[in-house]
Amino acid sequence: MKAKKPFLIEVCGMRDAENIRQLEALDIDMMGFDFRPDSPRYVQMISSLAGIIPDYSIDRYRKQAGKTAGQPEFRRIKRVGVFADDMPQNIITRIYNYELDYVQLQGEESPLMIDNLRRTVDPDIRAGIKIIKCIKVSSVSDFGQCKAYEGHADLLLFDMRREKTKDKETQFDGALLQAYHGETPFLLSGDIGPDDVDGLRMFNHLKCVGINVNKRFEVAPAVKDIVLLKTFVSQVNAGR
Repeated sequence: MKAKKPFLIEVCGMRDAENIRQLEALDIDMMGFDFRPDSPRYVQMISSLAGIIPDYSIDRYRKQAGKTAGQPEFRRIKRVGVFADDMPQNIITRIYNYELDYVQLQGEESPLMIDNLRRTVDPDIRAGIKIIKCIKVSSVSDFGQCKAYEGHADLLLFDMRREKTKDKETQFDGALLQAYHGETPFLLSGDIGPDDVDGLRMFNHLKCVGINVNKRFEVAPAVKDIVLLKTFVSQVNAGR
């Protein structure tokens, strides 16, 4: 039997500098920064106080101020910016200041919006920028939304709605995802946690390339349990 390709691992909701430095040492592929103002994991910009000059991210601010000593560099892990129905100029500012590799769109963004954003950013601001479009999935009919994004989004993110029992959420079940027959590769999302390892290891879909994790690995908003993540990553990709 042909071995499965290891899942790409995206850890979203990062903000704390020390926690980011610890995460960088793990075998993950993508690190997400949440730019939705109503999120408890919101990444705050530093005002440049210059009006027409874009605001600065913390690391760009320190770099321009000459305060780079001891600051972490995150070149190996791809940077993902998370947005929802935001103004294009706000997205572009953060692409530039945070040197984002991916833009993850969690709202009602249209294929036209995606195309316009890409043309504005690539190649002059961020060559090769990739776009991830989130689709909420709770039934087969939800996959009908995907066709509109073929040829526009680089990846889809399937945010799986999960039933909750009295005590806890149900574990990951990939059966519904077999109804997806599109051409765009996708990431799995939907409160994936440590107890989903067995289900994820059994799951196989030609277009599934990775997993998005976030709050079920947190000890506080935007602070991840590094030991728990390390164990999860090693277990979920063991033998793939």
